[in-house]
Amino acid sequence: MVEQANKPQTSQLMWMMLSLGMVFILFIPGIREPVGKGVGFVFEPLIGFGGNYVVLTIMLAGIIMIGISTVVRTLMTDTMKQAKNQNEMKAFNAELRQARMENNLYKIKKLSEQQSAMMNKSMESSMKMMKTMPLTMLIIIPVISWIWIFLESLDAAHVTIAVPWASAVVLTRSMWILPTWILVYMLITIPFGQLLSRAIRWIKFKKRLEEIDGTQVS
Repeated sequence: MVEQANKPQTSQLMWMMLSLGMVFILFIPGIREPVGKGVGFVFEPLIGFGGNYVVLTIMLAGIIMIGISTVVRTLMTDTMKQAKNQNEMKAFNAELRQARMENNLYKIKKLSEQQSAMMNKSMESSMKMMKTMPLTMLIIIPVISWIWIFLESLDAAHVTIAVPWASAVVLTRSMWILPTWILVYMLITIPFGQLLSRAIRWIKFKKRLEEIDGTQVS
């Protein structure tokens, strides 16, 4: 039982380490530069604007990157099953919490016996999501590499913008370890990715409900 429970954790750690390993590519100039230049053949004439609108370039690159990676990740995930597992786990935890509050020893014992199976199901769902990370990294890393070398090729040191934490910051200056442009990039991509992911899930749920209604009618 212990060996079986450890298998999902080992696999999850393996996928996480692989994803982190891919992120380190960004800090190796010998790999980052050719990867970024390869993406630049498409991105530079499309959204480079000759280096005149740096912030707009970063915004569009972020939207393209997060759009593709979110679509890939969401389509590869069984959102119906994931939602079902989450609801089951939520209901199980609520029932176990209620049993403990009532000091219902029989119910606590019964639910505790089921807890291992519920945790394994939750771990399997998390592992399936983790498996999509390396694939999305194959999309994210080339785009970030291109932005990095794109800014290096410009005189971006004079480009300052207003951000929530300061009235004027230099895009290429480091802040909290990371360059400011990466923080700006994250401010754009994270909310957009969340909205897009919710929209895709809503469409998938709607389609699934229509299929269920059609089956019941026939």
